[in-house]
Order: sequence, then C-alpha cells, then structure tokens
Amino acid sequence: MDKSYSFEQLWKDLNTGYQIYFTYMDVRYLLSKLKSNCYSKEVIKSADKSPHPKLQIITLKTVKELFPFMENIEYKVNIN
Repeated sequence: MDKSYSFEQLWKDLNTGYQIYFTYMDVRYLLSKLKSNCYSKEVIKSADKSPHPKLQIITLKTVKELFPFMENIEYKVNIN
C-alpha cells in the first residue's frame, strides 16, 4: 500500500461513492458504504473452502481496524 494513502483519504473516497477492492489475508474483498456508519464487506475471490463469510455488514470502527492490513487497493465508481 502507498504510504501516503491515509485512512482519512479512504473514508473520503467511500463517502463520495467509490467502491474499494482490496486484499486481506489472500482473500479479495469489495468494500462499499451503505449508510452512515454502515459498510458492506463482500468476498470477491477466495479459496474454495474459505471460512470467511461471503457478506458482512460492518461499522466504520471495523474499517479503521482493517485499514492497516489492506493490500492491493483498487477503486470502482458506484454509479446508481
């Protein structure tokens, strides 16, 4: 991850409608904002017998705790 990319920038990107793809523990996820303090974390690519839940609804606190471990961050614009 780029050292100049901060959590505040990630939070701003989520608030402006970006969906964020990232890798955590060799599992690819899609992170998007649903409502205030409500985010979805969806598994995009994992091993066949992965114990990770396919979809989780998480809070901003969880996103903040996860941020230092995110790798390969990519963006997708949410057009609705």
